[in-house]
Amino acid sequence: MIKRKSQREHGKIKLSRYFQDFKIGERVAVVRELALEPKFPKTLQGRSGVIESKRGKSYIVRIKDLNKEKTYIIHPVHLRSLK
Repeated sequence: MIKRKSQREHGKIKLSRYFQDFKIGERVAVVRELALEPKFPKTLQGRSGVIESKRGKSYIVRIKDLNKEKTYIIHPVHLRSLK
């Protein structure tokens, strides 16, 4: 679980991660970006899901929570592609 950034990375956002694109049906992992406010929910940290669609700049991600499938709207800076 990510609790802190290194001193050199503190407060910075990589623009390539901020503007990254995903395709519908692609598998992604949720890794929260600590430099952005408001803080991201800790319960989603480390989970993986599938991109359903795009809403504005964000993506709708389907994540299985125990036995239920839930949908979350997540900005791409918090997502990483799984291969």
